[in-house]
Amino acid sequence: MDVLAWLQPWEFSPALVLAFAASAWLFLRGRRVHHVGAVRQSLFWIGWVMLYLSMHTQLDYYAERMFFIHRLQHLVLHHLGPLLVMGAYPGQVMRAGLPLAWRTRLAAARRTSGPVRALEALATHRFLVPLLFLLMVLVWLEPTVQFYSMLDWRLYRLMNWAVVITGLMYWNLILDRRPHPPAAMAPGGRIFSPVFTMAPQMVAGAVIVFSEHDLYPVFDLCGRALPGFSALDDQVIGGLIMWVPAGLIETFGLLVALGTLMRLSARNRLPQPRRRPAGRSARAA
Repeated sequence: MDVLAWLQPWEFSPALVLAFAASAWLFLRGRRVHHVGAVRQSLFWIGWVMLYLSMHTQLDYYAERMFFIHRLQHLVLHHLGPLLVMGAYPGQVMRAGLPLAWRTRLAAARRTSGPVRALEALATHRFLVPLLFLLMVLVWLEPTVQFYSMLDWRLYRLMNWAVVITGLMYWNLILDRRPHPPAAMAPGGRIFSPVFTMAPQMVAGAVIVFSEHDLYPVFDLCGRALPGFSALDDQVIGGLIMWVPAGLIETFGLLVALGTLMRLSARNRLPQPRRRPAGRSARAA
């Protein structure tokens, strides 16, 4: 296949092109203000490219016609791509890339605007974000939801945007290197959260692998893009992708969070337990 032809979008999306162009522009401008090492830059651009290729190339054609390619696509959109991008810690860099007037208005809005503060609180909520991250895997896998989302281009784009956004929100919490506060999630929560989100995904993958009937006939209806794959073969491979690679990525995120906990502990930056006053303890005795 011609590489340039493969890079052409299956369905062109101006909003997606604008979002990717704006994020690249902000990161490039922000590098002039903040020092960004080679590793962080590599993580950002590798994740950025992977997300774009997964959302806006001919891969979409195959993802709509092969279940296991669809699961590979979502593995990148929900897990690997956002993990790499947020592993570069791009937030401060991209804020610095905004024009001065925009930065000033954003800072003022974060201080005084109720809706902006509420939106920021929701986007960093330590319970809501992991729940949304998990639901964006399970809800779109429900056979009826999957059927209509693969046939309606509006639902299909909503699905892809939803998994990317919740992936970025989730890994932003898990990979945060700061103590709590100012980090939204405590270091211990960053270790436990991947366990909470990983286990149901692995169970869902196992259910798909061991299912003896076709759960997703929409791929037969659309016509499978690769010959030689039966419905059950396609389904087993897709379930294994959810079961193994997705679990490994979340395990890696857990290990990074564990490393953060150990680093903060070594620097004595973890919250110390409150001690009762000596007088109160003596009276209680």
